[in-house]
Amino acid sequence: MNISLAAEPVFYFLGLKITNSLLATWMVMGLLIGLAYFLGKKIKTIPKGFQNLFEMIFEAFLGLTESVAGNKSRLFFPLTFTLFLFILISNWFGLLPFVGSLGFHEEIHGKEIFVPLLRAATSDLNTTLALALISLTAIQYYGVKHLHLSYFKKFFDLGSPIKFFLSLLELISEFSKILSFSFRLFGNIFAGEVLLMVIAFLLPFIGPLPFFGLELFVGFVQALVFGMLTLVFLNVATIGHEEH
Repeated sequence: MNISLAAEPVFYFLGLKITNSLLATWMVMGLLIGLAYFLGKKIKTIPKGFQNLFEMIFEAFLGLTESVAGNKSRLFFPLTFTLFLFILISNWFGLLPFVGSLGFHEEIHGKEIFVPLLRAATSDLNTTLALALISLTAIQYYGVKHLHLSYFKKFFDLGSPIKFFLSLLELISEFSKILSFSFRLFGNIFAGEVLLMVIAFLLPFIGPLPFFGLELFVGFVQALVFGMLTLVFLNVATIGHEEH
């Protein structure tokens, strides 16, 4: 049993390292793009089957967005719902039987190790860090778009020494969102995969079954938390000090 914190390289293309988590990311993106194309092409006025299920998820998330952001919900919904779907499918993709079990053996430093062809994208810190940066960039963008230069006052308030100190704390807090977003998602998904691997090693076949249910739930909760936190921070960034 080999547990690697970093994603393992599978092959190189034009000198670029292609890792197993990057392959999984492309597959999830392809799945979501294909899903959007299929639903857009086959959409019906009276939904049935899969369209009905997807519309239920869509409306439930839109309702949550409206309860948090009010009249700005339609502005934030595309980003937050896309993040939610991508993270949810990525989390659940890692639970598929062939992910982590199909691969090849490679000799590294004189020791033969198993390298899986695929690994959940969200169990790679690079992916979760990229998602966190996308979220934080969107927060800054909408903050500046709505409040213009006054947005930066909460980070550099020279009104008094106390206000200046508090604004510096706000600036540190803003950057800490990158760490909290990325490490929370990565830690939960990576720990879940390690747990399943250990249980499967100790109690094959039946042992991991209860934990699969738990990991499905954790994957959903983590996707929802990431999407909702992004939404809340987006909404807060567009509200001026006078409106707090």
